[in-house]
Amino acid sequence: MLFNNAIVRKPAHSVINGIDDYADLGKPDYSKAIQEHESYVSLLTKLGIKVTILDALEDYPDSCFVEDPAVVADEFAVITNPTRSSRTKEREKIRPTIEKFYQEDRIFEIKEPGHLEGGDVMCVGKTFYIGLSARTNQEGIDQFTEIADKFGQEVIAVPVNEFLHLKTGTTYMGNNKLLVAGEYIDSPYFKKFEQLRVPEKENYAVNCINTGNGVIMPADFPTVKEMLTQHGFKTHEINMSEFSKIDGGLTCLSLRFNA
Repeated sequence: MLFNNAIVRKPAHSVINGIDDYADLGKPDYSKAIQEHESYVSLLTKLGIKVTILDALEDYPDSCFVEDPAVVADEFAVITNPTRSSRTKEREKIRPTIEKFYQEDRIFEIKEPGHLEGGDVMCVGKTFYIGLSARTNQEGIDQFTEIADKFGQEVIAVPVNEFLHLKTGTTYMGNNKLLVAGEYIDSPYFKKFEQLRVPEKENYAVNCINTGNGVIMPADFPTVKEMLTQHGFKTHEINMSEFSKIDGGLTCLSLRFNA
């Protein structure tokens, strides 16, 4: 297993009003979103992950995307500072749960004028690749770098131009294999990895989760599924239609860590 714990939050009915800066696919159907989220939790559990399920927050439409207001690593956790004002207070809501798993001196915060969202943070061993995006600024990256430095971890900033977050365009699959799409195909930032190139029509499927006991991927992306299978990964497909409408992917819906 690559992680044994996950934190998720139930979607509130307000999820139908979640932020949509990129998808332009219409509003989510709340009932379907609940069904998809329950299937997500069920699959994590089936694959051996202990899942902590947090209550829905009606005042925060995007709060089911728990990956953004916090970053969880083996040795420390960071309460981030989302850029959009509608998400800022999510950090206060996630902290009590983080405190159940991490000692106080291992929990840090990104503070103004720094902004950072967990969707921009991709950990590979002792290195954090952090997207410099519309949601994460240089000050946020600099603050995270100071934190990571305390634990002997490296930070590499990666420009994000085509995507919402770094992990909307690339995710690490383990064994030096990296799913890449768009601007990250043949990117010099990732030249040391074996790149699994995702065709443009299946860009959404670049966001997958390798549990170490199988890869969770969005349903109905046959090219990506075949590519992962050919590289030795067992895949588990799950519908993500409603979350894709509000710029959300598989990694967005959970915080994953060892505890």
